[in-house]
Amino acid sequence: MQRVHFISIGGVAMHNLAIAISKKNNFQVTGSDDEIADPILIRLKENNLLPDKMGWFTEKISKNLSGVIIGQLTKSDNPELVRAKELGLKIYSFPEFIYQQTRSKTRIVISGSHGKTTIIAMILFVLKKLRMDADYMINNQIEGYENQVKLTYDSRIAVLEGDVSQTSPIDIRPKFHLYKPHIAVLTGIEMVSEEKSSTVENYVEPFQKFTDLMEIQGRLIYFDGDEKLNAICHTLRRDIVSFPYNIHENVIQDGVTYLVTKKANIPLKITGDYNLQNLNAARLTCRQIGISDDQFYSIITDFQGISKTN
Repeated sequence: MQRVHFISIGGVAMHNLAIAISKKNNFQVTGSDDEIADPILIRLKENNLLPDKMGWFTEKISKNLSGVIIGQLTKSDNPELVRAKELGLKIYSFPEFIYQQTRSKTRIVISGSHGKTTIIAMILFVLKKLRMDADYMINNQIEGYENQVKLTYDSRIAVLEGDVSQTSPIDIRPKFHLYKPHIAVLTGIEMVSEEKSSTVENYVEPFQKFTDLMEIQGRLIYFDGDEKLNAICHTLRRDIVSFPYNIHENVIQDGVTYLVTKKANIPLKITGDYNLQNLNAARLTCRQIGISDDQFYSIITDFQGISKTN
């Protein structure tokens, strides 16, 4: 039995990971936090993961723990974290533990400035229709998926959402640097007002590093309408194969968008250039794991978009 303890279990990402791990055989999960609000409190209680008392308790940290997982908001002087260091326990950040749980799988990481959740939703929609089981981690809860994280022993594929935020208070690396994908999608590199990077170069550099960290003979799918991505893709390692994408060829008839394909025009239930970009990225990603374009088109015609529930 592996025993893992979550410091800051009440975080959005952390509680989803804790629930996912608790559903795996051979794992026992505990956690602590100084404050947990609804609806996370309710979800933890429903999954028998709600701490008995709020606060930090060093007695919860013992040598028989297999590991301690810290959240993005866990402070470096947290007494439980300090105790774990004193005991020499293995300490994982959220992305480190995701990687550890998916090391033996084909990791697909979707990153960039927009469209990540939609692309993941499209990929998962196709995989589900084909009865291909997959682990996943998404930053937003999507209708139809009870948890934002799924981790299993049997699936051979993991679809992960990658972002550039700092891994943890004791690890300044961007989260997506920890995932080391076999297949990656970059939707664009666009600074937003809340980004703290002082220069465009400082913001682009993590994406360059992300491609450097891909597994050997990785596959990179990128939006070729982004000049910064085009520049990165001209300097890729020689073993990485890149696939540019843009808006899928389409026509609009009577208010319905149709994908133009070699065999037929495929009607969609979604519209708009961004959705058609995201769809093309999802198609190319699915192709890398053995799903033909014909299979993809026959399924994606029924995709109705995403509805975020949080």
